[in-house]
Amino acid sequence: MTQPPSQQPPQGGFGAPQEPQGTPQPPQGPPQTPPQPGYGHPQAPGQAPGYGYPQQPGQQPGPYAQQQPGPYGQQPGPYGQQQSGPYAQQPGPYGQQQPGPYGQQPGPYAQPQQYPGAPTPGAPTPGGPGGGGARRKPAVIIGAAAVALLVIGGGIFFAMSGDDKKKDPVAQESKGAEPSGSPSVNEGNGNGDGNGGGDEDLNAGRKKGEAKVLWLQKNDIDLPRNGSDVRGPWVVGDTIVKGMYRTVSGYSVGDGKQKWTLKLPADLCAAPAQPAANGKIVIGVKNGTTDKADCADLQMIDLNTGKAGWKKSIKKNGTWDFLSDISLAISGDTVTVGRTGNSNAYRVSDGKELFGKQSGNCQPFAFAGGPKLIAAANCRTGDVDNPQHQIQELDPVTGKPKWTYQPKRGWEIDKVYSVTPLVVSLKKEKEWSLLALKENGQLRTGITSDKGDKFAPDCGSAFAIFGKSLDGCTGVAADANTFYMATAPDSSGLARTNKVVAFDLNTGKSKWKAAAPSERVVKPLRMEGGNVLLYVEAGFNKGGGIATLAPTGGAPKMLLQHPVSTSEIESTFYNSKVVYADGRSFIASGRVSARNDKEELETKTMMAFGN
Repeated sequence: MTQPPSQQPPQGGFGAPQEPQGTPQPPQGPPQTPPQPGYGHPQAPGQAPGYGYPQQPGQQPGPYAQQQPGPYGQQPGPYGQQQSGPYAQQPGPYGQQQPGPYGQQPGPYAQPQQYPGAPTPGAPTPGGPGGGGARRKPAVIIGAAAVALLVIGGGIFFAMSGDDKKKDPVAQESKGAEPSGSPSVNEGNGNGDGNGGGDEDLNAGRKKGEAKVLWLQKNDIDLPRNGSDVRGPWVVGDTIVKGMYRTVSGYSVGDGKQKWTLKLPADLCAAPAQPAANGKIVIGVKNGTTDKADCADLQMIDLNTGKAGWKKSIKKNGTWDFLSDISLAISGDTVTVGRTGNSNAYRVSDGKELFGKQSGNCQPFAFAGGPKLIAAANCRTGDVDNPQHQIQELDPVTGKPKWTYQPKRGWEIDKVYSVTPLVVSLKKEKEWSLLALKENGQLRTGITSDKGDKFAPDCGSAFAIFGKSLDGCTGVAADANTFYMATAPDSSGLARTNKVVAFDLNTGKSKWKAAAPSERVVKPLRMEGGNVLLYVEAGFNKGGGIATLAPTGGAPKMLLQHPVSTSEIESTFYNSKVVYADGRSFIASGRVSARNDKEELETKTMMAFGN
């Protein structure tokens, strides 16, 4: 059993991945790319292109601290100690740690297919949160119940690489930076009015029991040569809002007509996963239009009306405070700004700074928002290859930690899959693991899975260099006592399919598995009325749709069946983002790019369905 590492945070990224000793070889899969630097650390020159070009995602490792020795030798693991608050210095329940549930894996993303609007060969692969369009490579969670080993290889190996050969398309130089006045929107009432900007009737082939195509939207924004990521969409009342390049626009949920457009002085460079409860949001805007501009300005917008509120520059916390990439999260009336080794927080309502750099050796650098404000902190150490991270719940007004949990040295906070209950993904070189924490920050359990299961939570791209978001993942959901996660699609049969696995948050073991509908792929979106809300991807001659899955498992129940006749269009949204609200489903591209201006303006960007 290894000794707990001393408390010293990392300055840089991971080194080359190494196989855990005494463990069997991992299952074969797509080749892995070298891991990227850890969260909160800048990358070495040459490791990734600057902002505006997606970098290759790194591998995600597991977080369990000292793991229980087993037939495969001593395993590394991420469970550590709670450091502050009423439970300070209390070791987690796992002295000898169980190995992370995920074995050495091919990247969590399956090989991407080519879709209109997706990057074409010859340019860097973009990424954004989303689902249906780009297929991601899977991560393997392997947990052998008999020996309490989570994975082959001693942890979760989550290689984040996509298709290394695919790159962003190189479109011709845009004619101007200003977006056009109004979007190309197609209205539809289910009686033959909806179309794709031409003469085609998108509802003509709709069958009984299928939803209507409410509207289909095409891009009308003249984009830069490498395209642009899409922020959102967010539904606020009867308006659905998305941002791209230098504009944020709101559309009617019923007919897709543009209600308002806000033009920005420079590129939109950051946005939180969700706005505040009152519909207000704070986005990041570059402080100039040159290649040297940073993501250093904040702009508040009321998504209900499209009116811009306060605007201010982010306060730098010293010379080594990098603002080229930031991440934003909103909790209550607080918006946090995370980036390498630094953070600030402002009041959403008026822009007042609430807190900045914290005292002490450990600094928050990324956040997850929602009902609670969760922070990942990095502690200063003398060893850049052996970081010390912490996870904290902060008071959203003062920034003071309510509690702090410290995983074993070397494990880095990767993502927060759920804030309430708190489910955290951690990584260490090629290992990836999950743990659940109690309301007071104590370790609840480590999540293990059955041997052979591979998982593919979708958390967007590892696009930013210095700013990482903790939240915004899909493919996962949680209620008070259960965590739900979709497996990576299995393409061994005639068509791709997968399943949802439910894990008991009190024991960490799987409770049940529910298969997707035949020859379909499902993705958990969130909890809805006590059930798991799922997006069912469109397939060959099969429309997509929204379904629910009971907390006891079983077969998914369709809430909204999208038409078979428009399944081909539904499948073309690259890195699709899916939103379900008030009986309507919306599918938006996560990135828009094309080979030339004509194709760019023909790219379908958002589609809505309803009854």
